[in-house]
Amino acid sequence: MMTPQEFQSVYPIVIDWVRQTLAIHQLNAKAVASRGFPRLPHYFSGELLGSTKYVVVERVPMPPLSTIGLHRFAEFEKADYDGITYLDTFFVKNRSARSERLYFHELIHVVQWRLLGPERFLAAYATGLETFGYRESPLERMAYDAEMEFVRSSEAFDAEKLVATKLGQASA
Repeated sequence: MMTPQEFQSVYPIVIDWVRQTLAIHQLNAKAVASRGFPRLPHYFSGELLGSTKYVVVERVPMPPLSTIGLHRFAEFEKADYDGITYLDTFFVKNRSARSERLYFHELIHVVQWRLLGPERFLAAYATGLETFGYRESPLERMAYDAEMEFVRSSEAFDAEKLVATKLGQASA
């Protein structure tokens, strides 16, 4: 299990990589609102949809975790995901660029990043990944559960409030 000391030693490297990655792709980043998805505005605020960006790529960028000594995350690092979120920007694979469902999922992560802040988000994500694996990690489970509700029901809900409530329960 990752110790707080180990996390503190790798956090600056990971967050620097995140910021460099976002800077490299900033010219290709577009506001989610510009995508024109019909359902997302019923779940997320106009402010969030206007300030969150997406980038379409062939393969989503993954931090070089093994290179910085986090070999236990090699499986996660090598996986071929359809989307990944860093701060206020998410990357989607070309094949999934029109999937409103995927954008919904990644927007849940954007809200998590906002509410937790980068350091707490990355610590929680790493702990969840290490303890439960990708699909069952608490932050992913929250995003997948909300995504399933989005797909299953035509009844809109405040996704930002849902995340805030669930994160509040988790820290209580």
